[in-house]
Parts: sequence; structure tokens; C-alpha cells
Amino acid sequence: MRILVIIPAFNEGGNIETTLQNINSIYNTDLDILVINDCSTDNTSQICRNYNVHLIDLPCNLGIGGAVQTGYKFARNNNYDIAIQLDGDGQHNPIYIENLINPILRGEASLVIGSRYINKMGFQSTAMRRLGIRYFSKLLEILTGQLITDPTSGFRACDKRVIQLFSNRYPVDYPEPESIMFLKRNNLKIMEVPVIMEPRLQGTSSITSLKSIYYMTKVSLAIVIDRMRKQVS
Repeated sequence: MRILVIIPAFNEGGNIETTLQNINSIYNTDLDILVINDCSTDNTSQICRNYNVHLIDLPCNLGIGGAVQTGYKFARNNNYDIAIQLDGDGQHNPIYIENLINPILRGEASLVIGSRYINKMGFQSTAMRRLGIRYFSKLLEILTGQLITDPTSGFRACDKRVIQLFSNRYPVDYPEPESIMFLKRNNLKIMEVPVIMEPRLQGTSSITSLKSIYYMTKVSLAIVIDRMRKQVS
């Protein structure tokens, strides 16, 4: 099995080195790592060049959706069997990667999401973010019939079928909840496993209170519209 860790990074110079060190300390050379540097203005790219990782320096800022889709295109073009999405800010502990990929290896799911809300341990995010997460969890449950406790989690693993789908189409802004609807509409199995997340090592989230309102409105409409589309052949 060829396994790729996809790390989107925008101005993560204060965090990316620790993230790469943590992955390497656990898995050594068992996993390939790809960092998509989303036109950072800091030293993110220079730091990554000191490590044995694949690096794509985007010439312009595509945002999280475009950066992640770039990673899935790389995974598809290089024939990876499993892709793992992991943030570069230190919130996702790579010790849980094995738990994410095991259900895929057993054929139990095509997408496995690391959820902080199964055991409710560790960093639980801000009150505003938790409200939004509960909202999207309920909306997706109504539309799909499946409860996803952490629909905004960017800590996830997927199989070859999902790699192909995501490489062709991936939501642009705040993509995780919409991508869940996309996969459920195409009858792919999704499951969650418990993880413990950490606060950001350095820096602040790009999602402000004002952006949260835009986020909830835009993604809600996108999810409802996606529900009405046909399956991908």
C-alpha cells in the first residue's frame, strides 16, 4: 500500500517543522509526505526543503480547498492507495494516523474522519466554532441519515476511489462539510474514529466571527444544492 500524507500550509513557518518532526518520529519512511505551500509569505517553503518531503509551491494563493485538491491530484497521478489529510498547524497528532487508515484497510469505509467529539477529550475549539460544528452535524444528519460528530475536521484519510473523486472536484472554501455530502450522495461509506486534537502551536485561525457567519451560510447552501445533484458516474 502506498500512503501519502497531504499537508496544506499557508504561513505555517512557526508550526510546520514540529509537524514534520512528529510524523517522522513515529512513521520514519513508512509514509510519503506532501506539503502544499499555498503561496506563503513566510519561511514555510524553506523549512520544508530541509526535510525529505515532496513540496509544491503554489504560485498564487488558492485557499484551503485548492491547496488540498492539489494534494489529491498529486496522489492520483502518483498512484497512491490511501491519502491522509493533516493540518500543518500542529492541531492533528500523527499518532492517530494508524487509527484513521485501519478501517480503510479492512474495507469498512472509504473516508475516515478523526473526531474530537466522540470521546470529547483534548482541545474542543472555541464556543463559536463548536456551535457551527453542531449545526453542520445536524444538517448533514437530516440530509444523509448519518450522524457525523465532527464534520469540519480536516484530519481524515481516504481510499483510492475518494482520491479520484476529490482530485476532480473539491469544494473551494471551508470544504470539509460539503465534501462529506458529496461522498454520501455517491454512496460511499464514511466513518469516524476518536482523536485528541491540540491547540495551534503558533498563530491564529483565519476564521473570524464575521467569516463564521459567511461560512455557515455559504456552506449550508452548497450542501443543500449538492444533495440535489446526480451521482458521479
